[in-house]
Parts: sequence; structure tokens; C-alpha cells
Amino acid sequence: QRELCQRLAARGHDASEAEAALGELTAHNYQSDARYAEMLTRGRAAQGYGPRRIRMELAAQGITRARAQAVMDALDHDWAQAAADLLRRRYGASLRTADGRARAAQFLLRRGFDAATVRSATRTELDEAADGDD
Repeated sequence: QRELCQRLAARGHDASEAEAALGELTAHNYQSDARYAEMLTRGRAAQGYGPRRIRMELAAQGITRARAQAVMDALDHDWAQAAADLLRRRYGASLRTADGRARAAQFLLRRGFDAATVRSATRTELDEAADGDD
């Protein structure tokens, strides 16, 4: 809702009128921060972004921490598996080298995964690569 108010103000609309109009839209459930947060969270998770990055983006869009946490909690998503799948698709055999694992770890950190998830995903992929060699 905050972003919509800012956009309307940037286009020359009176801020108080914009807030009143958005209040009316919200009252009729035409505009919902909760729906927007859910949509953004599902979309970013499907694109391979981690929970930290998603929370940061929600905050940048004006979604409160409490609402963001509720949306993240409601999302049934296995972050460790998502990170491992992303590494497999993106890096494949290059995970066998120390340099490849370092690059992959940095990639996952930039994508918003926490350090424990990154370690778990790189170990999982390294173990699977080693099993594939046998």
C-alpha cells in the first residue's frame, strides 16, 4: 500500500486523496498487502531465492516484519532442498573442485540462503557427485 501511495504521489496526485482511495480499495479487498506478500514470496521462492533475500524484498516493498514472517511461515518450502537443486542445475560437476564449491556457496549466499543451508547444500551435492563417481 505504501508503494502505491508513493507512485500516485510521484504522478502528481494528492497524497491524502491517494491514501483515501487506497483505504477504500483495501476496505473492499481489491488491494491486499497480504495477498501481495504471498504472491511475491511464492514467486521468488520458485525463482530460487532464499528466505533472507525474500524478507529483504518484502521489507523494501513496505510489508511489515510480522506479515512477512507469517507469510514465510505459511509457505511450505524446503529451503535446503531448493538450495541443493539450484546448485545441481547451476553448477553440476564444477562442485567437485574447491573453487567450484566456493563459487557455488557465494552464489547461494547472494541468493539469500543462510550459511547453514549453504553448507548443507554444498555437502549434499558433493556427496552425490562422489556417489556418482563410484
